[in-house]
Amino acid sequence: MSDIETIKAEVKKLNGQATQLKMDLHDLSEDLPTGWEKIPEIAEKTFQAYQQLTAARKKLAEIGG
Repeated sequence: MSDIETIKAEVKKLNGQATQLKMDLHDLSEDLPTGWEKIPEIAEKTFQAYQQLTAARKKLAEIGG
């Protein structure tokens, strides 16, 4: 697999993870006040996922993908 294909696969995987975490955070917000204790944990995971996704997209753009 080429570097571009590898990074595209990584972006796809990270996008799926970030999207799922976004939905988890959304679902949690709809169930408030139930589960409010989980907000910091899920928000941090979501933040990290989007941080990784942004970095991977930037890397892909830099190599011309």
